[in-house]
Amino acid sequence: MRRTTALPKPPAGQPLAETHLWLTVRTLFPYLWRYRLRVIAALGCLVAAKVANVSVPMVFKEMIDGLSNTQQVLALPALLLGLYGMLRFSTALFTELREILFARVTQRAVRQVALEVFGHLHALSLRFHLERQTGGVSRDIERGSRSISSLISYTLYSILPTLVEIGLVLAILFVKYDSGYVLITLVSLVSYIVFTVKVSNWRIDIRRAVNENDSAANTRAVDSLLNYETVKYFNNEAWEARRYDEQMLKWEDAATRSQTTLAFLNLGQQAIIALGVTAMMWRAANGVVEGHMTIGDLVLVNAFLIQLYAPLNFLGIVYREIRQALADIERMFKLLQENREIADAPDARELPSGPLQINFDAVNFGYDPDRQILKNVDFAIAPGKTVAVVGHSGAGKSTLSRLLYRFYDVTGGAIRINGHDLRSLKQNSLRAAIGIVPQDTVLFNDSIFYNINYGRPTASREEVYGAARAAQLHEFIESLPQKYETRVGERGLKLSGGEKQRVAIARALLKNPPILIFDEATSALDSATERAIQSQLEFAAIGRTTLVIAHRLSTVMNADEILVMSDGHIIERGSHGALLAADGQYARMWNLQQQEDREKSPAGA
Repeated sequence: MRRTTALPKPPAGQPLAETHLWLTVRTLFPYLWRYRLRVIAALGCLVAAKVANVSVPMVFKEMIDGLSNTQQVLALPALLLGLYGMLRFSTALFTELREILFARVTQRAVRQVALEVFGHLHALSLRFHLERQTGGVSRDIERGSRSISSLISYTLYSILPTLVEIGLVLAILFVKYDSGYVLITLVSLVSYIVFTVKVSNWRIDIRRAVNENDSAANTRAVDSLLNYETVKYFNNEAWEARRYDEQMLKWEDAATRSQTTLAFLNLGQQAIIALGVTAMMWRAANGVVEGHMTIGDLVLVNAFLIQLYAPLNFLGIVYREIRQALADIERMFKLLQENREIADAPDARELPSGPLQINFDAVNFGYDPDRQILKNVDFAIAPGKTVAVVGHSGAGKSTLSRLLYRFYDVTGGAIRINGHDLRSLKQNSLRAAIGIVPQDTVLFNDSIFYNINYGRPTASREEVYGAARAAQLHEFIESLPQKYETRVGERGLKLSGGEKQRVAIARALLKNPPILIFDEATSALDSATERAIQSQLEFAAIGRTTLVIAHRLSTVMNADEILVMSDGHIIERGSHGALLAADGQYARMWNLQQQEDREKSPAGA
């Protein structure tokens, strides 16, 4: 077994970033200062509670001195007993009043920060969300929100009361006794604080490493569980367990180092406290022996020491927790600093109502500078017309819908609606005008009703049923035991691909937007269902500006114009009949798909 002969060192590797203490505090402060009256009142209660708390030993000293003289036993003022009880109660009263006043402030601050981060994450670009690790981000938000409450709680209920109490006790010791008591107390306090800060700062990287590895392990676990079926398909349970355990092993090492250094910190703190208490009691005992202090004074000094060192002993833990809370809050606030790649222009306007025309004017785009996806794409969709885009996989078809939604900005040219560049429009009004049935439908882990109703949350149940009927889904739903309240599972995994696609179609139809996008909308359906839904899609497209992205050419025969894309270019355009007559790429794709359909059909069909 390996033995450790020296104090553990922070983990090797890339150094972790510094915690920007004051920057984090300044970022958090406005959320609290919105409720300044409650904050000030709570601070007033804090001071009142500590004044009452410090006064208790002083009254107790007078009682002890009064009891020390046997001739005064019967003359002991009842006022002291009443005052003692009143001060004890006042300490508890003002402490609870402080908590009552500040409870709303703390919880409201947590709620507002978490909501702001949540909203900001939704405002970030699609690029950020494609690159993010969901498990790590969710854990950062969870820990950051919890740490705000911890930071406020520790500061208001531990740090400030202790500082107020230290100030009051030092003032009383200086006024009532000599400066020696003040000096011993100050030396003990300074030594304790310096030692705690130095060692805690040394430990902060270890604590941060624990969190980093915890988030990384959680990310791996979430990613693996989200891809449960894939893990099963390839029989990789043991592989996933090894990957998870590798990260947990790093966490275990960091957590062990953290616990070992914590023991060293606690031992040093107790040694400083023991030396300080011994020195103070030795000086007070000498004062009693020499006759210039009473037994009550000895009791008073001892009571002050207990009142000081009890919270001070806890202060070491509080400081570590505050540093950790600051690190967690800083990590969450860094999410707020993520750049919003796509943002509304200061003078952005609402998308005008009425019939809408879409123009792609010499559009160029690439997800990365060295990989061009669209090259000088130029076409128009007139109001109420349907334009279909076909081509082989990787031709850039689905990129058109992402650009129209303005998930990304074009790198050249412009996309316009009724002559307005998308970059001059408010994103909310733009996306409100577009409905989409995506190629890969992901549903919320909720009921079928909820997922259809998500297209327009204000819709009535009858409108939801109507959208389900239009998507040829209503009869299937009615055959289920729980009907529309049937839960679809994580990402809709309890439904088949075709059922999920029909839910997506119903959702888009319920939204009832002026612009419709069908991105391989029937790709997961069998031929019979595809034919049934195709007529509904064509009916839904009437009067709307519609973009159809398809691989199966039979679904776009009735489009007003068909664009054939290859390698980011439009290489052919025209109606179905005209493109067949041209005998080009479209005609070759059509003949190939017709041949495949004949081969799949039963003999004689």
